[in-house]
Amino acid sequence: MKNKKTPRTTSEKIVKALQIISVEFMVVMFVTCAVFIIKNDISVTNIDAVTEHLTGGTMAISFAIIVFTVLKAFALIFPPVVLYFAAGLMLENVFLAIIVGFIGSALSLILPYFLGRFTGKDMLTTLKKKYKAVNKLDAFTDENTFAVVFAFKVGGLMPSDLSSLIFGAMNVPFSTYFIASNLGLLVLNVCWSVIGAIGDLTNIWTYICMIPIGICLVGSLIFMKKASDRKKVRDEDFIKE
Repeated sequence: MKNKKTPRTTSEKIVKALQIISVEFMVVMFVTCAVFIIKNDISVTNIDAVTEHLTGGTMAISFAIIVFTVLKAFALIFPPVVLYFAAGLMLENVFLAIIVGFIGSALSLILPYFLGRFTGKDMLTTLKKKYKAVNKLDAFTDENTFAVVFAFKVGGLMPSDLSSLIFGAMNVPFSTYFIASNLGLLVLNVCWSVIGAIGDLTNIWTYICMIPIGICLVGSLIFMKKASDRKKVRDEDFIKE
């Protein structure tokens, strides 16, 4: 007798649908970009020429980056730093690149959060089965919520959109989540936008801008380790009682 497959839950169907949509979207965008680059003979050395090929120039690029940043939320695992770097590389004004990145990030934080909020514990259970790293969040249940969200965003401990989905499912207050997430991502936004604007690995400032990124990562890992240790102590005290 063959074992019957367990019916998929609503959350599992949603995650699967998001993956399919994201793959299709990424393929279309990759093909479009490849055709555009080949057709206009664009390379790293003449990347500034991109604005000449787009109707609307800077505004068109800014709008495209914001739209892409919002739509990539469907992928759950697409790193936002790629778009921060692209903004810094393609936009002439680094301050504009940071503003564009900030707007895109702020908008992209909304969809996955409320999706997680709507599906609740069912979504959290599904994600724990699919992504082992999600289980580590249990160590932060008794920590300062603002600090947890900020640490996860600024350190890149987990894909931004995936963590947004989880924080929504965990019923983290939206105001706390939204402010902490934007502040955390703003640090990465500034660093990677500047790196993209410099666009030169031979420039010492490129590596100087990478230092804050490393500090944020290490700081977040230390925070996670201490939180995990505190949870172990609490569990041991509970067992003793």
